Amino acid sequence: MNQTARIPVLMYHRVGEAHNDWERKYCVSPQRFAQHMNSLHTQGWHAVTLQQFVHWLDGRIELPEGAFLLTFDDGFLGVHEHAAPVLRSLNWEATVFLVSNLIGKRDLWCEAHNPSGATYPLMDASHLRELQAQGFRLESHTRNHADLPTLDDATLVAELAGSRATLQDMLGTPIDYLAYPFGRFDERVLKAAQQAGYQAAFSTQPGFNRQDVDRFRLRRLDVFGTDTPAALLRKIRLGSNDGSLGQSLRYGAGRILARLGIQSA
Repeated sequence: MNQTARIPVLMYHRVGEAHNDWERKYCVSPQRFAQHMNSLHTQGWHAVTLQQFVHWLDGRIELPEGAFLLTFDDGFLGVHEHAAPVLRSLNWEATVFLVSNLIGKRDLWCEAHNPSGATYPLMDASHLRELQAQGFRLESHTRNHADLPTLDDATLVAELAGSRATLQDMLGTPIDYLAYPFGRFDERVLKAAQQAGYQAAFSTQPGFNRQDVDRFRLRRLDVFGTDTPAALLRKIRLGSNDGSLGQSLRYGAGRILARLGIQSA
């Protein structure tokens, strides 16, 4: 079996029904999520655990081609209601990044961004314990889903270290990994995350992860509610947020030209 030299990480947010165009970008319907997972499975992809991913990064294990890491940001209730049953049927696990001050509440940070002002429920502690029993890994998405580079030093420490401490107390497990809210970070945020005790952090920069990737700039691919299963397959094969057929054709043509020693325009 061929061993992989690169692993994509998929990033989902809410699994549920979208009610406007803004929501459709980051909200995947339950039916579409099931189609995504079944399509990946049919095409030979398989979700690995966060621990396996980290061990692979460190060169401690090998993973076969088709391995990917599945992540959810924010901790929406739909992960428990809709995504978990699909993953259970495939014997796949996932990682969820939680906003520690809003567990059991709603996505208040979206109120100012969603044109309708609507917010949606987040999982509570009982839902999280059920996911843990299914094998999900639960990690940090800060205390309040803050825009980290805009914070003063004291507030930044509170967002990072405070979330880690709260989640560890609640869940009874180590919290070692972080996803930057909005994908936003700078060198000061990166250093603060290290000092808070995180071992690695996930960005929203697209691309594949290879073993030489910066552990605090791990790459992820955005999955949109408008992505068909075919578009998702193109994204994960190309390591791109552009799952269009045109992008796939351009990528293929570039590979052919590269093999022929011809530089594309």
